[in-house]
This record gives sequence, structure tokens and C-alpha cells, in this order.
Amino acid sequence: MRILIAGGGCAGTAAALNLQRGLRDRIRRGEAEITVVEPRAYFTYHPLLAEVAAGSIDPRHIVVPLRGALPDCRVLTARITRIEHATRRAFADAAGPGEPPAPVELPYDLLVVAAGSAPRTAPVPGLAEHGRGFSTVGEAVDLRNHVLEQLDLAATTRDPALRQAALTFVFVGAGYAGVGALAELEDMARTAVRQYHNVAAEDLRWVLVEATGRILAEESPDLAAHTLGELRERGVDVRLRTTLESAVDQVVALSDGSRFGARTLVWTAGVRPSPLLRDTDLPLDTHGRVRCLATLQAVGPDGRALPGVWAVGDCAAVPDPNADGAPCAPNAQHAFAQADLLARNLAVALDGGPHAPGLAPYRPGPAACSTSLGLGRAVTHTRRGGRLTGRRAWWLHRARHLRRLPSRERRVRVLMDWVLGGVFSREVVSLGGVEYGRSEFEAGFDPGPGRPPGSGPEAPR
Repeated sequence: MRILIAGGGCAGTAAALNLQRGLRDRIRRGEAEITVVEPRAYFTYHPLLAEVAAGSIDPRHIVVPLRGALPDCRVLTARITRIEHATRRAFADAAGPGEPPAPVELPYDLLVVAAGSAPRTAPVPGLAEHGRGFSTVGEAVDLRNHVLEQLDLAATTRDPALRQAALTFVFVGAGYAGVGALAELEDMARTAVRQYHNVAAEDLRWVLVEATGRILAEESPDLAAHTLGELRERGVDVRLRTTLESAVDQVVALSDGSRFGARTLVWTAGVRPSPLLRDTDLPLDTHGRVRCLATLQAVGPDGRALPGVWAVGDCAAVPDPNADGAPCAPNAQHAFAQADLLARNLAVALDGGPHAPGLAPYRPGPAACSTSLGLGRAVTHTRRGGRLTGRRAWWLHRARHLRRLPSRERRVRVLMDWVLGGVFSREVVSLGGVEYGRSEFEAGFDPGPGRPPGSGPEAPR
């Protein structure tokens, strides 16, 4: 039995971990083979990206090498380009960026679609040139370096307009990612400016832009209102029912008519299903997700389970009984819970077929979402339906995510980061230069007559 897991993100890695545990005897007898295909050789635990950006956690400690975590699986570092379920084949490309294609054909018997999601962008003028994402470790580290470099620029320049633009930080999208990233970075920057003689915390301008009438749409209205009040108490300019109209030349124009310079623009306005799904013959809903039954099986043309296809995570339209059957929201809580159910249901299906009576429907537990708002501050749901804010919520937030990290070693490393962070002061130094590791080496070459050193075609931008 050949099981192909398309995607090694949150849901894909959790599904592979559960499957290799549940099918270990079959794998060792040669009766089952699990193949995981993921463009990166590691899994990223996204809920802790904001703390990586703030410097509370080492970036390496929230990534888990797939081959180390999945010793009983075959891990391929490749990008799936097409899935033909009619012939039970998937096609992947193992080549790196800019290299000639290296196609790989992957026949399978069972397919688990866990391709995740991609940032949902918009055709806003200037966004592609000046905007920044916040969905990978690289983007989190880059954003941290960029924010600290803006403080350096503001402390050095004598141009008032440039100084103001450098000290203005705009985040578009007030979901968990946007609120958490802004709050953590605002807390970090507030600490960093203590080392500057001519930049104060009051000089920093933080703007949160949200198209709807509230922040944290997945939270309860009272907890979202509490978070909104705390952000405004800290001086964050929250613009509700407002959209980004333009970012040309690093001038932000909003739908409420305001215009101001900003050298930092972070786009966290939601996600969309992985574009990979468009290149498949799988049943998709209007949003591009795989249509699923409550048992996590893809829906066939007759409304019954499509043999051989399962889906979990952000790319799966799994009905949520707590939301009147609407698809589950794309978050880590659903991804982990669905991955756990998938392993149990798949084991039942292997013994009794795709329509086995023992398949359980997905019934999510109480909301257990949370977000950190800086050191000692957070908002979170409890398992019993309660709500916490402040330091108690912060401890619960950290304990919950520490438990979910799918690696004992990584849990220890993250815990040590937090312990050391409580003993020593926050480290606020930019390492932006590591992005151009060859810049000093290239600058030593003579580019030719009439051209300054370091201006060759490989010079950093």
C-alpha cells in the first residue's frame, strides 16, 4: 500500500507522524510505504513565528527536519506540479530555483492532500515592490532585521520625512498572524529604542489596517474587543473598515483618505488554498479547497467518498459542526486535530474499505486559539470555554504551543530560549548582513574602469 502525502506543513507532518506510528508494523513488514513530498526539507511551526520575529526564539528552533522526525517515511524535497487521481499518479519537480527541471513520477494507492495554504495577496499598486509577507521563518527574520535597521536609519538621518517614514510600521490584516506580529515587534522595538539617544518609543508609529469591522475574526467579540483596547492603549493606530489602496514609492494610501510615508509594510491579510490544487482532477469548492466529508475523505461525484483521497488542513473544506457545517477555519488547531483523526480513519479504511462503518466524523473540540501580544501579555481561550488575558494567558499560550511542537528536542530548545529570555535582557541587534553573505567578498573585485567596487552584476541590492 503506497500512501502519498502531498505537503509537509502543519497538517502534513502531523498526519505523517500519526500514520507512521499507527502503521509501523505494516511498514516494517513491507505492507505499507509512506511518502511525504514537501518543497522544504523541514516543517515550520507557524504559531511561533511572531516570537521569532521579536527575537524571543531562535529561528532554527521552530523548524523540524522532516527526515529526522519521520524515520519510517520516505521524504522527498520536491514540489508537486500535478496530480492525476484518475491514474493514481502525482508528478513532482525536485529542481531548485533557476535549475533545469528534474521531474519525478510518483504512483500511489492512497493520497493525503495536505498542501496547506499560500498568502492571499491583492493587486494593490506598490505592494509587490514594497510589501513584506509573514508566513515563513525567513520572512520573520527578515522583518526583524528590517525593523531594527529602520531604527538605525531614523537615528542617523537628518531628513525629517525620511525619519518619520522609517519609524512608521504598517500591518495590513488583523487576524492572528497580523496582530501577533505587530504586537511582538512593537514590544521588541519599545525595548530597542532604549539604546538610542535620539529615538523614543513615542516616536514610533504602528498602524494596523483591517477591512472588516473587528480584529481577530475567529475570536469571541469580547476577547477581540479586549485585544483592540489593549493595542490602542499601547498607541497602535487601528483602522477598521479600511483597506490599502496604494503603496507606490513607499507612500501608503488608505481607503479612509489618509496618506503617509512608511518604509515598512507587512501584508498579513489572510491565506488562500495552495495553488497546487488547481493542477489536479480533485473535487474543489468555490474557494479552491478539496471538498471533503466529515470523515476527511474527498467527496466524489455521487456525493459519497472518492476512493483513495483524503485531505486535511488549510487546503481541505471539512465541515465544522460548530459553524453550521461551514468549512473549518484555516488554523493550527484544526490541522492537528484533523491529522490525528485521519490516522485513525485511514487505519480503519485499510481494514474495512473506504465505506467502513467505523469511520469517525470530525468533531472539533472547544476553541483553543491564542496569540501573544508581547512579553507577559496574550489572549487565549481555555479548553472549558473560558477566556484569559494578560500574564496567565501568556503562560497558557506558551505551554499550549510547547506541547504541540512535534519534536521533543525542539520543545526543549524553545523552552530554553524562553528561560534564557527571562534571565537576560532581550537581544536587539540586526543581522541583516547575513542575507548577503558574499557581499564583502564581491566588493574586493575590480569591476572594471569607471565602475565603483561592488557594482558588478552580483552586487547586493
